[in-house]
Amino acid sequence: MESIIQQGYSVKIGDYISRGWETTRQNLGGFIGFVVILVLINIGLAFLPVLGTIASTVISGPLNAGFFFVAFKIFKRQTTTFEDFFKGFNYFLPLFLGTLISNIFVVLGLVCLIIPGIYLGVAYFFIIPLILDKKMDFWPAMEASRKIVTKEWFSIFGLAIVLGLINFVGALLLGVGLLFTIPITICAVAAAYDDIIGVALPTTDTPTSL
Repeated sequence: MESIIQQGYSVKIGDYISRGWETTRQNLGGFIGFVVILVLINIGLAFLPVLGTIASTVISGPLNAGFFFVAFKIFKRQTTTFEDFFKGFNYFLPLFLGTLISNIFVVLGLVCLIIPGIYLGVAYFFIIPLILDKKMDFWPAMEASRKIVTKEWFSIFGLAIVLGLINFVGALLLGVGLLFTIPITICAVAAAYDDIIGVALPTTDTPTSL
């Protein structure tokens, strides 16, 4: 990854979105079903004001990782099962800590001067896929993502804006559109990761070290 940081890379927003759709299309039922499960989980946790918030924080990283795990297997033309959407829990601790600490840093940055929070929110774009794909612990993944993204920060920021707009349109369609736009946009991030860093894909379902 040092060569990526030193040499730089190009960001192909249109290609990533196209590949995000193509990846989602190859397992459309699985992706939509997983989004429905996430919605139901969030609705259930909403009835638990304090415990629900804590539980959501604890499981959000591993659950979001499921999209990437399945996308990576599709990239490598490997067979996927619905169980794969939950493989993020095999990386629970680094995903939980990476998500928690990066969110804390972003919030602190927004509270202090706003700009640092925006910078970090974009800089931590690849934390989850780095933990899954490269078997990194949370802090090395945070630092690797920050250094790689900083090389082309404004381009990645542009990608994030476009993906956000796609989900905004999905939300306008009575929320039903999000069943499609959420997996498409996350798979687009996975496509960006594959293009910029390169997916090795775990040969096992558990991290080699934490």
